[in-house]
Amino acid sequence: MHAYRSHTCAQLTKENVGETVRLSGWVHRIRDHGGVLFIDLRDHYGVTQVLCDPDSPVFKDVEKVRSEWCIRIDGNVKARDESLVNPKLPTGEIEVYIRDLEVLGSAQELPLIVFGDQEYPEETRLKYRYLDLRREAMQRNMTMRSDVVASMRRRMWDKGFREYQTPIITASSPEGARDFLVPSRLHPGKFYALPQAPQQFKQLIMVSGYDKYFQIAPCFRDEDPRADRSPTDFYQLDMEMSFVEQQDVFDTISPVIAGIFEEFGGGRSVDAPESWPQIPYAEAALKYGTDKPDLRNPIEMQDVSEHFRGSGFAIFAKLLEQDGTQIRAIPAPTGGSRKFCDRMNAFAQKEGLPGMGYIFWRDQGDGMEAAGPLAKNIGPERTEAIREQLGLGVGDAAFFLGGKPSSFERVAGKARDVIGAELNLTDTNRFAFAWIVDFPIYEQDAETGEIDFEHNPFSMPQGGMDALMGDPKAVKGYQYDLACNGYELVSGAIRNHKPDVMLKAFEIAGYGEDEVKSRFGALYQAFHFGAPPHGGCAAGIDRIVMLLADEQNIREVIMFPMNQQAQDLMMNAPSEPMPDQLMELSLRVIPQD
Repeated sequence: MHAYRSHTCAQLTKENVGETVRLSGWVHRIRDHGGVLFIDLRDHYGVTQVLCDPDSPVFKDVEKVRSEWCIRIDGNVKARDESLVNPKLPTGEIEVYIRDLEVLGSAQELPLIVFGDQEYPEETRLKYRYLDLRREAMQRNMTMRSDVVASMRRRMWDKGFREYQTPIITASSPEGARDFLVPSRLHPGKFYALPQAPQQFKQLIMVSGYDKYFQIAPCFRDEDPRADRSPTDFYQLDMEMSFVEQQDVFDTISPVIAGIFEEFGGGRSVDAPESWPQIPYAEAALKYGTDKPDLRNPIEMQDVSEHFRGSGFAIFAKLLEQDGTQIRAIPAPTGGSRKFCDRMNAFAQKEGLPGMGYIFWRDQGDGMEAAGPLAKNIGPERTEAIREQLGLGVGDAAFFLGGKPSSFERVAGKARDVIGAELNLTDTNRFAFAWIVDFPIYEQDAETGEIDFEHNPFSMPQGGMDALMGDPKAVKGYQYDLACNGYELVSGAIRNHKPDVMLKAFEIAGYGEDEVKSRFGALYQAFHFGAPPHGGCAAGIDRIVMLLADEQNIREVIMFPMNQQAQDLMMNAPSEPMPDQLMELSLRVIPQD
């Protein structure tokens, strides 16, 4: 017999009754039933009930066993009484009578209990992550993550892609976040960078003549943490293709993503890829207040500025006298009560706005009445025009925000989500996807007036060189994101592969030719040697698994995550370097005041 096990803790069934078996695992739970000791023995695969009574030669040893001890047992498989069968377990029809026991690893008093669903502070969970990972939910999440990655690989190979690895130590590159820098020992005063993404390398692979590339790629960004973002590193399904247009990328990656959600989504409905809408960035901002809309929620915001221009509601009327201002309405079907309206107004105040105006419509017996301060101020004619535009009726409401869209759009988008959830308008049993397209390449700093890249600097501008000769703020790129249920899952672009267009694009953002050649020299030079048109995208694996696992925090699907302060509490990182390490690297730490 094998030194540690003849079966896993999920394999034994009624067919094994009478056999002598060997199991190894962790003591999940111990129960004493009148001198008979029952142990739920757990391994990665499942749980088997084992038992011991005073007739067993190792009864006294079993009495000493405690939770989370790692043990090996030899015993005889017995059928459970019919009344004691546990249909929830694959091994629920049997139990194993212990004849021999070996303690493989004893455990001290536990800082967190593995059995059950107790909640523990994140600090405790991350410090003792190896215990936290033993818990059933974490085992399930990490197994799903591994299976998702394996499925992604199979699906990409089936589409004719090959996986190539790109460097982990490279040069710094502006990807929209801060780099992690790595000092060079051999070249004092110079630094490598951990790649924010394999962006330049995958483009160079296309220039090198490899038609279809993919990689399960680690990426490193020194970012502020959020619930849906790791502050240090993450993994993505990275892909690139030659001789393609935007739609070709969509047609390639959409079935891969849809297939993953169908396979691991637990029966929730998945919109067919051919039905995924392509929504221009400006339209997404207008209707949903975000470039990653949750389309499970049917609410669409609308511009109702004309109904307030010159109206009796002075706040909005005066706002509209300023350039670039707008009044938007958020329809709220079935939200027509003063109590709900007051609650949403309080929500806006918590988000830092003065509040949200509202109108709700109620039945007065002899007809419909519009209620609320706004209705009184703008009068019945304008109120009725708003109701007709929004398609609302008795029992419905609408909320209003005004000013420059940049000042209220974020809150409007969050309010739309809250309204959809509280009024049960959002279909929570569905994965709803949308491609967001036509992103602006540039943005203008409101204070300095300077133009900089708003998104990926390597995107091809729509219209090529001609587009770059006009107003930079009007230039759109062949850049796209895939949104699902309020999260960005995929980001990509058709790349700018023409040296002259690349130089002009960077020049507009304040990068001179010398700087472009210095920072992107390999890419810029490669484009002079027959670069093919190419494009691709990257899908965030951590975020995809978070959605599939129905978790609210990305740390629940990462095996060894950092905490909110970007610290590894288990490994005590970051840590202070040793003096000799600093000397080797020609570095000195300057104390912070």
